[in-house]
Amino acid sequence: MNARFQIAVHILTLLHHAEGELISSDYIAGSLNTNPALVRKEISNLRKFGFIESKEGKGGGYALGKPAGQITLADIYATVKPTAVLGQSKNEPNPDCPVGRQINDRIAEVYNDIDGAIIKKLTTITLEKFSGKFD
Repeated sequence: MNARFQIAVHILTLLHHAEGELISSDYIAGSLNTNPALVRKEISNLRKFGFIESKEGKGGGYALGKPAGQITLADIYATVKPTAVLGQSKNEPNPDCPVGRQINDRIAEVYNDIDGAIIKKLTTITLEKFSGKFD
């Protein structure tokens, strides 16, 4: 599991709290306490999915691309989720072993169940609802 989901939610929550004002990537990076290049990379991904709009040049910055009530945490998760939530082995098991030849399929079933449960929960939480928990 990586931190992209948390970073994406943090960025979008900041933009929601800005209430339409443009925010710079430097400001966002300061809030995340991370490198602005990492922030710009994630912003680029979120822009690709329509969650963020940008304005170039002096006085430019970023704002939400759609209302926070129309964005669910499941939508955000879908844009950043790793292929396998719990990680995936890079080696190929021995196909002559009764466990080795089936392990990937059995693990995939578990991963699909877990992913489904995550998505089911995140679908119930909008960015607006999540953002409402902050002072």
